[in-house]
Amino acid sequence: MSELEFYRETRFKDTEIGRVPEDWEVVELGEVCKKITDGTHKTPKYVDKGIPFISTQNIVPFRPGFDFSQYKKYISLEEHRELIKRCKPEKGDILISKCGTIGRTKLIDVDYEFSIFVGLALLKLKKDRVSGEFLEQLLNFEPYIRRMEIASPGATRKTLTINAIKKFKISLPPLPEQQKIAEILRSIDEAIGAVEDSITKLERLRKGAMEHLLTRGVNHTRFKEVELNGRRVKIPAEWEVVELGKKEYFEVVMGQSPPSSTYNQKGEGLPFLQGSAEFGRLYPTPLLYTTQPKKIANKNDILISVRAPVGDVNIAPFKLCIGRGLAAIRPNLRKIDYMYLFYYLAFAKPIMEKLGGGSTFKGITKKALQNFEIPLPPLPEQQKIAEILRSIDEAIEAKRMKKAGLERMKKAVMEKLLTGEVRVR
Repeated sequence: MSELEFYRETRFKDTEIGRVPEDWEVVELGEVCKKITDGTHKTPKYVDKGIPFISTQNIVPFRPGFDFSQYKKYISLEEHRELIKRCKPEKGDILISKCGTIGRTKLIDVDYEFSIFVGLALLKLKKDRVSGEFLEQLLNFEPYIRRMEIASPGATRKTLTINAIKKFKISLPPLPEQQKIAEILRSIDEAIGAVEDSITKLERLRKGAMEHLLTRGVNHTRFKEVELNGRRVKIPAEWEVVELGKKEYFEVVMGQSPPSSTYNQKGEGLPFLQGSAEFGRLYPTPLLYTTQPKKIANKNDILISVRAPVGDVNIAPFKLCIGRGLAAIRPNLRKIDYMYLFYYLAFAKPIMEKLGGGSTFKGITKKALQNFEIPLPPLPEQQKIAEILRSIDEAIEAKRMKKAGLERMKKAVMEKLLTGEVRVR
């Protein structure tokens, strides 16, 4: 980052979009763009390979390239050539989401050709007036997103029109200051991106470690073939297969909802969970209490969702009441490590989902839950497996906290720099 000098602004003027420094302009987007248009209004003919066709689902502000994890479409070169006669996106242009998450803005940073759908607006900038990197930051600033939502007509399905985008007003510092603001915020974005990449790698490591440890264990060389929930699988020779209904190992407690008249948010009675809505990564955060609990989960019981979404698991952090959407698996701690049980049930969620049955209303019965089988290592190995997986989870959580801290810092910096309260030169 180049040498920067910060100072607090003291001279402001009032404008229709709020207070801004005296030497900043307030302009319409149409004044700083050579052209504002949108993608094709007609659904194209998709092909297996060809030119990428970008929609609102593909744009993620401040991250390189496009996100194809949820939506990946292609069109033919011939159709692309027709579409770009009216709307040709290029590196350095700006894309704005007109519908869905209205106002989400992305600077195009790729060199390859692509076309866009109607949900995206394309802004071709006057580079001598506005920095693309600055505009991406400004339009993703919360006050600007709120203003774009207000500017979008429609009661149920809001849409930001091209005319509204052209008339949308922004505050504009001198171009050198825009570039410096963008440089500062980009450096924070790069730090956030690096942490996100670390989280992604740790999540992959976690998935691989669960796959290996929960099926092959730690340092085993001898294996046996067993039947596990209707499938023939290999597990270490020293392991056994047990059902959740085996009383010397587990107790299954099905939830039962107390009268709704006993619910409260004052902390009276026991914390109450109806289903998995309040589940976290490991532990839930109950929002309700009940003064007439029916079914109880004890601390370190494994909570499992027995109604849609079937199979979600968490650990009871303390004694609480469970409603009909949950069951509690209470392990005999002399034989079962509760963290091992948690990790195995989380790993086995796809199998548990199949037990749910029903196409419109899925649910697991107590009998099905009791018949569910798990591979069981000796207790010391259970503890070792749980310790390894927990260490990965702790590393992921530390990275998530670091990311959250960086995001808070960026929000604070945006509040200062994008309002002109703090200036940079």
